[in-house]
Amino acid sequence: MIDFATDPEFQTKLDWMERFVRDECETMDLLFPEQGAQFDPSYAAARRHLKPLQDQVKAQGLWACHLGPHLGGPGYGQVKLALMNEIIGRSTWAPTVFGTAAPDTGNAEILALFGTAEQKQKYLGPLMAGEIVSCFSMTEPQGGADPDVFTCRAVREGDEWVIEGEKWFSSNAKFATFLLVIAVTDPDAPLTERMSMFVVPADTPGIEILRNVAIAGDFDPENGHHAHIRYNRVKVPLDHMLGAPGEGFKVAQARLGGGRIHHAMRTVGMCNRALDMMLERAVSRHTKGAMLGDHQLVQAKIADSVIELEQFRLLVLKTAWLIDEIEAGRMKHGAARKHIGMCKVAMASVYANIVGRALEVHGSLGISLDMPLAKWYGGNMALAFADGPTDAHRSQLARAYMKRVKPAEGVFPSEHIPTRTARALERYPHARAGSGGGSGAGSADA
Repeated sequence: MIDFATDPEFQTKLDWMERFVRDECETMDLLFPEQGAQFDPSYAAARRHLKPLQDQVKAQGLWACHLGPHLGGPGYGQVKLALMNEIIGRSTWAPTVFGTAAPDTGNAEILALFGTAEQKQKYLGPLMAGEIVSCFSMTEPQGGADPDVFTCRAVREGDEWVIEGEKWFSSNAKFATFLLVIAVTDPDAPLTERMSMFVVPADTPGIEILRNVAIAGDFDPENGHHAHIRYNRVKVPLDHMLGAPGEGFKVAQARLGGGRIHHAMRTVGMCNRALDMMLERAVSRHTKGAMLGDHQLVQAKIADSVIELEQFRLLVLKTAWLIDEIEAGRMKHGAARKHIGMCKVAMASVYANIVGRALEVHGSLGISLDMPLAKWYGGNMALAFADGPTDAHRSQLARAYMKRVKPAEGVFPSEHIPTRTARALERYPHARAGSGGGSGAGSADA
């Protein structure tokens, strides 16, 4: 049975998080709003303010809770993590405050599972402590996230791997201490065995950041934190490959499923905040001789947002529950794949609809930077592209469901009424005997 009830002890932690995120993390959003500030370890003022907040989180036992027990985390499971991320999603700084900022969360899991003892000491410890940040470098300028057209290569030369090629949208590269790079090591192998993953120290010669690309919602178009990188014969030792040659896909998958659910539930948190703004505006503003919320179109925006958000929230929680069931061995591996895809597809449209409606209800104030809505509406639409393009997930989802269905036998669909009626009469030839020509027979004499 699906049960999303929380035990009293955990609910106490959620209540603490709710207050803490509103009082402290949202305050950090106001004090340090600079583009990418939460990822910059060299931003001294922000780090001074951040450290005591992180200490409070650690004292509550809520630091880096995405990690399972085998990685030193509490092993909460995805349902509890989803409820936590719903709260964390209210604030830009909250993921950093709670030690759950992407891409560091997934990169930490990869290092913990596949890194050497030396790499774990050098990178994983400081990463989990929030002292450094990392970069995940996969997509390429000529093909985006389509691995079939990746050209960045890694070739073995003696006791080193030499990486050469370009990568695109490598988040936080300018702040990173190390990068996880996916490169082609066997171009003739099947697609899923063509790539390998490497841990590359950021100070390795040959890493050239061509440009730091800004995205919608960023203030400074020349100071983004999604890097276009050229790897110009970047050399790393053989033990810097994570996993075996050709296992880049396998290694990457270790970080994606849970991450998509966390993104989705953080979207719920931010949409909740946008809905709060919409409701406050509806009861505070008067126009055309009435309270704004008395107008039916505004009521429709509110009602549609409430319904859409509740539907999406329940989808994400069910998906989190499915992942927990798989981890517990009660469901087979892959049982949550379709639902993870549903969350990924629905996330961007739910976000755009609810934040967009909140922006509309605020009118000209909504599109100004005096409110956070315009920035959210632009910047967080990046979620539509994070972890793979939404359209690819739509196609995968549709194909998965079509595989479950057999083609109709004959000319007409299986629900064709005349055909089904004829079959029913074949089974029960006397069922309609004496019916008098239909259910309405005799009604005129009644």
